[in-house]
Amino acid sequence: MRTAFYISDGTAITSEVFGHALLSLFPMEFDHQTISFVETPEKAEQAKAKINAVAKQSGEKPLVFHTFVNPQVRSIIDSCDGVIYNFLEHFVSPLENVLNAKAKPKAHRTHSIHENSYDYRIDAVNYALANDDGSNVTNYGEADIILVGVSRSGKTPTSLYLALQYGIKAANYPFTDDDMDELRLPDFLKSHKKKIFGLTIDAERLMDIRDNRRANSKYSSARQCRMELREVEKLYKKEKIPFVNSTKFSVEEITAKILAETGLRRHKY
Repeated sequence: MRTAFYISDGTAITSEVFGHALLSLFPMEFDHQTISFVETPEKAEQAKAKINAVAKQSGEKPLVFHTFVNPQVRSIIDSCDGVIYNFLEHFVSPLENVLNAKAKPKAHRTHSIHENSYDYRIDAVNYALANDDGSNVTNYGEADIILVGVSRSGKTPTSLYLALQYGIKAANYPFTDDDMDELRLPDFLKSHKKKIFGLTIDAERLMDIRDNRRANSKYSSARQCRMELREVEKLYKKEKIPFVNSTKFSVEEITAKILAETGLRRHKY
C-alpha cells in the first residue's frame, strides 16, 4: 500500500484537502499520514526521517503533499525520499501574474481565526445545539435554514457542519412515529416554510443506523422505516419542500447540495 504524507507548518488541512481530492481519483488504497505544525528545521528533519524510513521499508517513494511557507523548512522536506507535491508553489506564481501583486507568505494564514467569521460560527453552533431535534421551536425566526426529516436521517450533523464551517444558523426538527397517522407541517413551521429543507435516506440504510441504536425494535424495523420515509417524502412533494437523499453522501456533500439548492452563503470570512 502506497503511503501519502500531508505536511505543513500549520494544521495541514489544506494539504489533506488537496491530496485527498487528487488521490480519490485513483481506485487504490493509501496509508494516509498527517504531520502538522512542522515549524522548525528540527521538526522538518524529524518528518523527513519518517518519510525516508517509510520509503526504505516499502521500497516505494511515499507521496508528500505539503504547503510550507518557511523556505528553510520547505527545502528540508523537499530533500526527502518522497515524491513532492507543493500546492502553494504550483499556484502562487500564476496568481501573482494575474493579480499583478507579490504574495506575502505567512504561516497559519489559511486557517487562522478571523474575528468576524469566528464569532458568526460560534453563535451558529450555539444556535444549532439549542435548536437540535425540535428541542426549541420558539426562535425559528432567527434560523437561516430549518432541516426536517425522520429520526437518524442526518439532520444533526448537517446542522452542526453548516454552523461550524459556514456560520449558518440551522435548526432541525424531526418527524416521528406519532406524526405519521396524519403527517402535515406543524403551524410553527408553516410560517417559516421558505426556510425549510428536507432530508431523506434509503430505507435499508436507515434500518442499519437505527438498529445500531435500538436493535430489534419497531423503531428500526423495515416496515416502520419504509412507512416513515414514504410519508415524509409525500409531504415534501405536497408542500414543495426541497430535499436531498443523504444515503450516499458525506456531510460535506449534503451541505454543498443544500447550499447550491437554497443559495445560502457563508457568513463573512
